[in-house]
Amino acid sequence: GGELYFINMIIFINIAIKMNLPNKLTILRMIMIPFFVVFLLWTDLPYNNYIAGAIFLLASFTDFLDGYIARKYNLITVFGKFMDPLADKILVCSAMICFLVLPNNILPIWVVLIIIAREFIISGFRLVAAQKGITIAAGWWGKVKTVVQMIMSIFLIFNFQNDIIRIIEYVLIYGAAILTIVSLIDYLVKNKDVLKDVN
Repeated sequence: GGELYFINMIIFINIAIKMNLPNKLTILRMIMIPFFVVFLLWTDLPYNNYIAGAIFLLASFTDFLDGYIARKYNLITVFGKFMDPLADKILVCSAMICFLVLPNNILPIWVVLIIIAREFIISGFRLVAAQKGITIAAGWWGKVKTVVQMIMSIFLIFNFQNDIIRIIEYVLIYGAAILTIVSLIDYLVKNKDVLKDVN
């Protein structure tokens, strides 16, 4: 088992080295997620939420950076179209699940369920599209949804004890929930042809 894991890691590293810069940034974002989760849940560690927040901010920045570089230098790949939004989903959903077990959490479980359910539905939809040889990139509503979810997550990670900021957090929470539903409907309507002739 250990030898197989080691061989797989060598293969993965070799593939990653040959990737273009945007895809390397996407992989880096996925590598950062476990560290973010560990520090966010390590509540006995002084300033753990600030460390987790810094990691989350850096991971979020790589999301902006890889997309910018890919578009500017025409480095858009099929891998990037799939893995970039997937990395975002894993990052945000990891944060959502962690919030539910943290003290002073104000994020309703129904919002978390809506967000995670949406990602499962879209992932299944993308799988059907892939089987038909169709690659679907993230839409505008999906990108706005992701940005709002990330901003909301940043506020909840730092957990500022301030009445005005608390109001902002609630606005972001319900805004994220609404945008999640809107982006799902928009995605399904625009790509409804993918479901034609599905056996």
